[in-house]
Amino acid sequence: MERTVTVVPEAGLHARPASKLVQTANRFDADVSIGRANDGDDGLVRADSMLSVSGLNVGHGESVRVVAEGAEAADALDAVCDLLTSEVEEGKESESDDTESADDGGDPT
Repeated sequence: MERTVTVVPEAGLHARPASKLVQTANRFDADVSIGRANDGDDGLVRADSMLSVSGLNVGHGESVRVVAEGAEAADALDAVCDLLTSEVEEGKESESDDTESADDGGDPT
């Protein structure tokens, strides 16, 4: 199954948005690929590779094609496309990281 969407994050698929996309793709029992909408199958790269995703150099407002196959393909496709069509919340991830660091549940000694 596949879907074509327009990339919303201002940074395109660089840095944090690319990292979030890779993390999202890895959560599912599915093979997810992504590429520029007009590049065909030869332009698809694995969405579970940060190097491959950021190497696409996709910018804000560009159309991408997302392809998913496997047991959880529909859920993976929905999650990845939702991420691509939403603004990345810059402060949200760092706040949760701080909380996890501060409350590690271990003995300070």
